[in-house]
Amino acid sequence: MHRIKWIICVSVLLGLLGSCGISKSLKDRPDLSNYNPNIPEITKTSDTSYIYSNNSLAKNKQGLWELYVSGDPLQRGLVTGALTEELFQQQEAIFLSKVEEMVPSKTKRYFLRKFLAWYNRKIYKNIPEEIKAEIWGLSRYASQDYDDIAAPYSRVLYLHGAHDIGHALQDLALVGCSSFAAWGDKTEDGSLILGRNFDFYAGDDFAKNKIISFLDPTEGHKFMSVTWGGMLGVVSGMNEHGLTVTINAGKSKIPLVAKTPISILTREILQYAATLEEAIAIAKKRQVFVSESILVGSARDKKAILIEVSPHNFGVYTVPNSNQLICSNHFQSNAYAEDKINQKHIFESHSKYRYDRLEELLDNHKKITPTIAVDILRNKQGLMDDEIGYGNEKALNQLLAHHGVVFKPEQRLVWVSSNPYQLGEFVAYDLNKIFKDSLNHRTGAELSIPSKNIKKDSFLYTQAYQNYERYRIEIAQIKQAVADNQHLAPEYLEKFKNLNPEFWETHYWVGRYNYNRKYYRAALNDFMEASTKEITTVPEKALVHSYIRRLKRKLK
Repeated sequence: MHRIKWIICVSVLLGLLGSCGISKSLKDRPDLSNYNPNIPEITKTSDTSYIYSNNSLAKNKQGLWELYVSGDPLQRGLVTGALTEELFQQQEAIFLSKVEEMVPSKTKRYFLRKFLAWYNRKIYKNIPEEIKAEIWGLSRYASQDYDDIAAPYSRVLYLHGAHDIGHALQDLALVGCSSFAAWGDKTEDGSLILGRNFDFYAGDDFAKNKIISFLDPTEGHKFMSVTWGGMLGVVSGMNEHGLTVTINAGKSKIPLVAKTPISILTREILQYAATLEEAIAIAKKRQVFVSESILVGSARDKKAILIEVSPHNFGVYTVPNSNQLICSNHFQSNAYAEDKINQKHIFESHSKYRYDRLEELLDNHKKITPTIAVDILRNKQGLMDDEIGYGNEKALNQLLAHHGVVFKPEQRLVWVSSNPYQLGEFVAYDLNKIFKDSLNHRTGAELSIPSKNIKKDSFLYTQAYQNYERYRIEIAQIKQAVADNQHLAPEYLEKFKNLNPEFWETHYWVGRYNYNRKYYRAALNDFMEASTKEITTVPEKALVHSYIRRLKRKLK
């Protein structure tokens, strides 16, 4: 009976997919007739250095990959693919191997392929032709291992929207980014300074190979961005005119159809806007499918604003009587003042807490400098310097960021963090120098400015850091023990709790283990201890207290 129901459901689904006009989407291809189709022949100058004409990829001393690419859209895609082929395929494998783990059946992956084609049926209409040409070139270097999920071009197109879906579903840790801007009397020399943490976590392997991309397109502005293999959109970047963009996820409903991915919108802003007014105009003309705050800084305007986009609303937030702007993961413009989803998110999530913490830290400094901005991004404490445990999403530094970055737009300076998280050295780059003469890149000239680098966080040299790294390994084992009802020694659990004692999840998961094993008295003590800590969200706080009530009833 179950099998019959499954066949009926599948038949209905296939009928639905077949009737929704997805063939145009699958057959759509960018017009490449005016572009250079030459396949790049890459020269490998060392194990970590590659060149093609005036394009290059090299790994610096801090472990960051520095990519310089120029040319028309198709050439940019082909060159990026050729230079980063290994990095691209590694990142693709990290994402898509998880799909194979969740959907091991080839039959079910066939239906997944059909669903993806249906879900992304309108994405081709919402991405600029130029970007599609670039994605086409890049997709020539995609792995063949995942063709059962989608053909290479469609797959790379879809992956640029996967970021947005992660926001909506919160399956990826893409919901805790924090950013800020300061200018005028709030900075040491009056210049605009912006800082951001991109708290994207898709596993440790994903964060190993960060790419600092410098793009010199035939049309539009030259720009840099912090990215990874296979990603042509922008999550953090600055162009040659000192316009910056960073993105912070807002609370979204689960989208029913893909449209313009946020990273493609911000890429378009970076490539074609030089002022805040131009950035707003570009954002207004695109249809997005999730909610997002885009922090835009402008050297010409000497200030920053928030562009707040969602599928059915649009707002711009400015601070006319202030010289600082703070952004976490809720909307602030008048356009969203009555938005119930946004109001609920402010109440239930950790967004407002991080906003308040950013405000507190900015108030503690009369004048912001790039070094102070980095210190703020690295801060691991809660409000009033409260110890809230390492890895707490209420902290600005959640010890999982893909990268931290600081911009000084008027000087065209940018600092990008190196591993681990944003604790490693912040590497300095001068866009004026890098984009002045692209021919320099054939000689392998160093792109960064070591004299302006900001040193590693001293936290890296502490026992607390060593304990936290051990904690991350042990918590995974405890979660597995809870799932499989495995036995763990009491001594092991006590040592585990000492690795990160101020974090509520430490005690919560030991409580979950003891609850499953029917050690109810021990479990109650653990949940009671968790309740005294800074719990991340309202629903999680309610969950802890529900266990406490349940256990008290059992122990009567």
